[in-house]
Amino acid sequence: MNIREELLKEHSKPNAIRIAQYIANDATRFDVLMKLFLGDEYRITQRAAQVMSICVDNSPQLIRPYLRQLVLNLRNDIHDAVKRNSLRVLQNIELPPSLHGDMVDIGFEILTSGDEPVAIKVFAMTVLANICQKEPDLKNELQIVIEDQMPYGSAGFISRGNKVLKRLQQYG
Repeated sequence: MNIREELLKEHSKPNAIRIAQYIANDATRFDVLMKLFLGDEYRITQRAAQVMSICVDNSPQLIRPYLRQLVLNLRNDIHDAVKRNSLRVLQNIELPPSLHGDMVDIGFEILTSGDEPVAIKVFAMTVLANICQKEPDLKNELQIVIEDQMPYGSAGFISRGNKVLKRLQQYG
């Protein structure tokens, strides 16, 4: 299967699932997908995002070699689907301490931005909360940012914000 050609055929969940099933837990095939996902073809990166997310849900170890690229790619001008799926994956992965600094900077930038969609913000919030578990000094800053935005947040933001605030109370 030519993954790039299959991504271009159709933008649908069934197609994404089919491609993800082809990749399965094959690191070589996943590498092909990640090159497309981290590339600069807007439509390809957008469509590869969902496939990447499905693959990582099924085989989380596949993303390990790409964590640095995944985090740093969030600094680029990328499609919302790429941001959303990257953060969705990152919220379920334990990041190595060497990536905490970059992810904290990016996460707070996303969380305090007025332009980001709710899903991207709530995934960033969870990634930051996960880092706070390892680095409790960040807890107060995250708590303040969440509390400041709660009065203006959507139902989804408020729901996730309340869950994260409860979690943060448990950290040192």
